[in-house]
Amino acid sequence: MRIRLCLTLSLILWTPLSPAWGAERPNVVLVITDDQGYGDLGCHGNPVLKTPEIDALFKESVRLADYHVAPTCSPTRAALMTGNWTDRTGVWHTVLGRSLLKENFTTMGQIFQNAGYTTGMFGKWHLGDNYPYRAEDRGFTEVLRHGGGGVGQISDAWNNAYFGGSYFHNSRPVPVEGFCTDVFFDAARQFIKKQKAAKQPFVAYIATNAPHGPMHAPPESSVPYQNLPVDLANFFGMIANIDDNVGRLRAFLAEEGLAQNTIFIFTTDNGTAAGDSINNGGMRGKKGSEYDGGHRVPFFVYWPEGGLTGGRDIKPITAHVDVLPTLIDLCGIPVDSSIHFDGRSIKPLLSGNAVEWPDRILVTDSQRVKDPVKWKQTAVMTSQWRLVNGKELYEIAVDPLQTLNVIEQHPEVVTRLTQFYDAWWAELEPSFKEDALIYLGHPAENPASLTSHDWITEGLPPWNQGDVRKGLAGKSNTGYWNVKVVEEGDYEIRLRRWPLSADAPLDASLAPGDPVPGDTAFRSHPGKSIPIVHATIEVGDQKAAIDVPSGAREAVFKLPLKAGATRLSARFQTKDGQEVGAYYAYVKRLSSLK
Repeated sequence: MRIRLCLTLSLILWTPLSPAWGAERPNVVLVITDDQGYGDLGCHGNPVLKTPEIDALFKESVRLADYHVAPTCSPTRAALMTGNWTDRTGVWHTVLGRSLLKENFTTMGQIFQNAGYTTGMFGKWHLGDNYPYRAEDRGFTEVLRHGGGGVGQISDAWNNAYFGGSYFHNSRPVPVEGFCTDVFFDAARQFIKKQKAAKQPFVAYIATNAPHGPMHAPPESSVPYQNLPVDLANFFGMIANIDDNVGRLRAFLAEEGLAQNTIFIFTTDNGTAAGDSINNGGMRGKKGSEYDGGHRVPFFVYWPEGGLTGGRDIKPITAHVDVLPTLIDLCGIPVDSSIHFDGRSIKPLLSGNAVEWPDRILVTDSQRVKDPVKWKQTAVMTSQWRLVNGKELYEIAVDPLQTLNVIEQHPEVVTRLTQFYDAWWAELEPSFKEDALIYLGHPAENPASLTSHDWITEGLPPWNQGDVRKGLAGKSNTGYWNVKVVEEGDYEIRLRRWPLSADAPLDASLAPGDPVPGDTAFRSHPGKSIPIVHATIEVGDQKAAIDVPSGAREAVFKLPLKAGATRLSARFQTKDGQEVGAYYAYVKRLSSLK
């Protein structure tokens, strides 16, 4: 099959190489922003938003002009970290346990760490908040991150907003001051300075949660856009703040004498969430869409010592799965031949030495369901064509807005792309049944802190702290966790409606948290009182239930658990018969039966 041929060829290209340019191994700084689209930059024609620092980077960089990611957050990050199709990694959604990067995949952090690099991750991980899925479990030695998919989401520190609060530093919450993006860039600079002093090559992965909603920005950053609606003003304000930070970071690298031999990348994770009304880069669709506006995004790479300068455009189609193989190639890192990649090194394109380049076929989709559905919001792409949902064909060079469906005129193109997709799907489909399991009783995280973010359910689970405060209930707001009991023994399971850090009774209401500039923060919702009187738990075939007195802060169960994969479901019942899922569960191994 064609897909197998492509993979075999790629493995040949990934034979370990010595560094092609420079005597020392280059450092890597990878900046990826959240929900910023192709048109959300001045250098891409935005008539309102000012991004002078990123515009300057654009002018000096090699640019991937037809670079594609997934239409949403976690899937892009999974592909970026592993060089594999998102659906293969198990990450095809942002919640429902489908944002957990399966543990059998080797990450960028692990590959570079094994090659002697020091690795840092700052900001948004969104590939799992429990062992073994956290950034600190996947090869990153210095980590400062928020929880879940954004600041103030349910896995994040309680009452976090975009200013101040706490983030997880190497698994432990620490207080921070300042706007989130400033905090993450500052932590990255401190990390880089330390590695320079130690004469260590480094990877700094800076993944901002901005400009993802809710729309909060430093007032000084959003002031120039106050004539716009509040959400858009703060969306642009967040990007302006990112632009300032990119400029400060580049100036810092120059001052430290690191700019020449640092591979500096700027990119984003999907199409715009809010800026399409001003400038959408001449494309159709936005975040979540199968059309180009959902997944074609900026990618600028600058490396003076490697010759990656000069403001050049790379026109052949490329994708997120290519980033890791390319960085491995550029840095001359030996990689075990057993590690699989779906992407390929585009070093020949970047260096201008590509004598021949294949007419590649790439796939992206937007599943956002519990289990993948064939052809759901799918684009099968080449440099010339886009086959959308198996029913629409666009010749992208002459129809970038994807308005003229020419599927009837090019049956041979449709056949070729459909055959590729069918083979692609058949190869990946068996892996869809391989659930990512949260570990219980592992010494790296004991107790394990589970949240409804990772419930397996048919609907959208409560995923942010506003949902918890609202007390979302009913069948559509319950679910179960896929877990792995690491060691047989006695376990304590503490069920809570409010997290430990809130320390509030199960049936208590909570006052709203303080507002922050911009949109309404998740914490600004008042916490609804729920009259909880009963709690039930199921772990595999074990079931238990207890009554809950008024004022109790938690419902505590102690159960003997056998080692192995299972499901854990925890629920509360109210005095009026309503069912509420336990948004938080803390599971601790008390003793071993070995």
